[in-house]
Amino acid sequence: MNNHLFQSHLKTFGFLSIDENNKQLLNSTDYQSYIRVLYVNQGCQLISDFTEFEVKTPSLFFIGPNQHLHVKQMGQQPGHFIYYNRDFYCIQIHDEEVACDGLLYNNVYNMPQVTLQTDEANFYNYLYSQISDEFALNDTSLEEMVRTYLKQIFIKAVRSWKKQNLEKELVNNNNDLAFFRKFTVLVDAHYTQKHTVADYADMLHIAPKTITNKFKKLNLLQPNEIIKNRIVLQAKRLLVHTKMSAKEISYQLGYDDPAYFTRLFTVKTGESPTSYRAKFLQA
Repeated sequence: MNNHLFQSHLKTFGFLSIDENNKQLLNSTDYQSYIRVLYVNQGCQLISDFTEFEVKTPSLFFIGPNQHLHVKQMGQQPGHFIYYNRDFYCIQIHDEEVACDGLLYNNVYNMPQVTLQTDEANFYNYLYSQISDEFALNDTSLEEMVRTYLKQIFIKAVRSWKKQNLEKELVNNNNDLAFFRKFTVLVDAHYTQKHTVADYADMLHIAPKTITNKFKKLNLLQPNEIIKNRIVLQAKRLLVHTKMSAKEISYQLGYDDPAYFTRLFTVKTGESPTSYRAKFLQA
């Protein structure tokens, strides 16, 4: 395994070449706190926050520090793994540079995959080789050069992600795309306190009906369902990865009435929080 690591003050950037032999390392908690970019090839099987992906063509996966990643099987060819922290590069601060917040990361739709055509895969393989060369060179400009390559990955991936996941009308309308991203980011940041479309309408200074109409026009899942889905996703994480009770989870997600939260979870998943936890842990 080729392991490169840059650390300076609070900044961390790591780069690994990966294959089936170090799958266990990817699934460990060592990288849980980092922002991650995973490049895998055909044949890879992985789970990102309860969604299973079977990779049929080279793909990128963008995994945030609050997301759980489990690789069941690596691809037929070796892949690449980047991990870094916000001190090294913060996509929120540099949003105008890469515009990936709410799309590649902090996306309430939980769509972390970008599939690659042959020419695109060649482009990313070139970038990864350049990153590896930078570590071998170990020049004083390494940090900035590596950050430049990371931004290229984001910019290129955002273009592909939009074409693969959004309606053509939304891709070509910058105003609607900006609204989509802003709403997504707001929900991901405030879902534990704000549970209604009206809450987000207040933050956006528009009428709740305007939000609903925008999503309907663009053939997107309705905003009320987006909010509920984000709440339920976090509930699943806490049920599976912590020992918190359903009542404790209810309070953490902003519900004073645990019975109401249980009903919401049951409607969205088809089973109670207790049953969901038991079923998942038995699997």
